[in-house]
Amino acid sequence: ESPKFGEFEVIWLRLPPSVSLHLIQRNPSTRLPEGPYSAASPVKDPQNLPRGHHLAFSVSNFDEFVQFLKEKRIETFEKTQPDGETKQVFFFDPDGNGLEVQSWKA
Repeated sequence: ESPKFGEFEVIWLRLPPSVSLHLIQRNPSTRLPEGPYSAASPVKDPQNLPRGHHLAFSVSNFDEFVQFLKEKRIETFEKTQPDGETKQVFFFDPDGNGLEVQSWKA
Protein backbone atom coordinates (compact mmCIF):
# COMPACT_ATOMS: atom_id res chain seq x y z
CA GLU A 1 0.00 0.00 0.00
CA SER A 2 1.39 3.38 -1.04
CA PRO A 3 0.64 6.64 0.74
CA LYS A 4 -1.34 9.38 -1.00
CA PHE A 5 0.47 12.71 -0.90
CA GLY A 6 -1.78 14.58 -3.31
CA GLU A 7 0.76 16.90 -4.89
CA PHE A 8 2.88 14.09 -6.40
CA GLU A 9 2.63 10.40 -7.27
CA VAL A 10 4.35 7.59 -5.36
CA ILE A 11 4.49 3.81 -5.56
CA TRP A 12 6.07 1.91 -2.68
CA LEU A 13 7.19 -1.65 -3.33
CA ARG A 14 8.37 -3.76 -0.40
CA LEU A 15 10.60 -6.81 -0.41
CA PRO A 16 10.03 -8.33 3.05
CA PRO A 17 11.37 -8.08 5.56
CA SER A 18 13.35 -4.85 5.17
CA VAL A 19 13.95 -3.49 1.64
CA SER A 20 11.64 -1.01 -0.08
CA LEU A 21 11.66 0.54 -3.53
CA HIS A 22 9.97 3.93 -3.61
CA LEU A 23 9.07 5.23 -7.07
CA ILE A 24 8.42 8.93 -6.57
CA GLN A 25 7.52 11.65 -9.03
CA ARG A 26 10.61 13.86 -9.10
CA ASN A 27 10.41 17.42 -7.83
CA PRO A 28 11.87 19.54 -10.66
CA SER A 29 12.42 22.55 -8.40
CA THR A 30 15.17 20.80 -6.38
CA ARG A 31 17.26 20.06 -9.48
CA LEU A 32 18.53 16.82 -7.98
CA PRO A 33 20.71 14.87 -10.40
CA GLU A 34 19.66 11.53 -11.83
CA GLY A 35 22.36 9.88 -9.72
CA PRO A 36 25.45 10.75 -7.69
CA TYR A 37 27.81 10.57 -10.66
CA SER A 38 25.76 12.89 -12.87
CA ALA A 39 25.89 15.77 -10.39
CA ALA A 40 27.94 18.83 -11.31
CA SER A 41 28.61 19.34 -7.60
CA PRO A 42 27.92 17.27 -4.49
CA VAL A 43 24.31 17.06 -3.44
CA LYS A 44 24.49 17.92 0.23
CA ASP A 45 20.97 18.53 1.51
CA PRO A 46 19.20 15.33 2.58
CA GLN A 47 15.97 17.32 2.94
CA ASN A 48 15.54 16.92 -0.84
CA LEU A 49 15.88 13.13 -0.75
CA PRO A 50 12.21 12.23 -0.11
CA ARG A 51 11.51 13.30 -3.71
CA GLY A 52 14.89 12.27 -5.13
CA HIS A 53 16.55 8.97 -6.00
CA HIS A 54 17.28 6.86 -2.96
CA LEU A 55 17.20 3.32 -1.65
CA ALA A 56 15.09 2.60 1.44
CA PHE A 57 15.57 0.06 4.20
CA SER A 58 13.49 -0.69 7.30
CA VAL A 59 14.83 -1.36 10.78
CA SER A 60 13.14 -2.39 14.01
CA ASN A 61 15.52 -0.26 16.13
CA PHE A 62 14.91 3.04 14.31
CA ASP A 63 15.72 5.41 17.20
CA GLU A 64 19.01 3.63 17.91
CA PHE A 65 19.90 3.81 14.23
CA VAL A 66 19.24 7.56 14.06
CA GLN A 67 21.31 8.08 17.20
CA PHE A 68 24.18 6.16 15.54
CA LEU A 69 24.02 8.48 12.50
CA LYS A 70 24.09 11.53 14.77
CA GLU A 71 27.07 10.18 16.72
CA LYS A 72 28.90 9.78 13.39
CA ARG A 73 27.95 13.40 12.51
CA ILE A 74 26.11 12.31 9.38
CA GLU A 75 23.75 15.01 8.15
CA THR A 76 20.18 13.72 8.16
CA PHE A 77 16.61 14.76 7.47
CA GLU A 78 13.89 13.14 9.57
CA LYS A 79 10.16 13.01 8.96
CA THR A 80 7.09 11.04 9.95
CA GLN A 81 4.51 9.78 7.46
CA PRO A 82 0.87 10.94 7.68
CA ASP A 83 -0.03 7.67 9.44
CA GLY A 84 1.88 9.07 12.43
CA GLU A 85 3.68 5.76 12.89
CA THR A 86 6.22 5.42 10.09
CA LYS A 87 9.36 7.40 10.87
CA GLN A 88 11.97 8.07 8.20
CA VAL A 89 15.54 9.35 8.16
CA PHE A 90 17.26 10.40 4.93
CA PHE A 91 21.01 10.79 4.38
CA PHE A 92 23.80 10.25 1.85
CA ASP A 93 26.39 7.49 1.86
CA PRO A 94 30.08 8.45 1.33
CA ASP A 95 29.68 8.06 -2.46
CA GLY A 96 26.69 10.44 -2.60
CA ASN A 97 23.94 7.83 -2.95
CA GLY A 98 20.67 8.77 -1.27
CA LEU A 99 19.52 6.45 1.51
CA GLU A 100 16.40 6.22 3.64
CA VAL A 101 15.89 4.13 6.73
CA GLN A 102 12.40 3.79 8.09
CA SER A 103 10.88 2.35 11.21
CA TRP A 104 9.53 -1.17 10.91
CA LYS A 105 7.07 -2.80 13.24
CA ALA A 106 7.69 -6.48 13.85
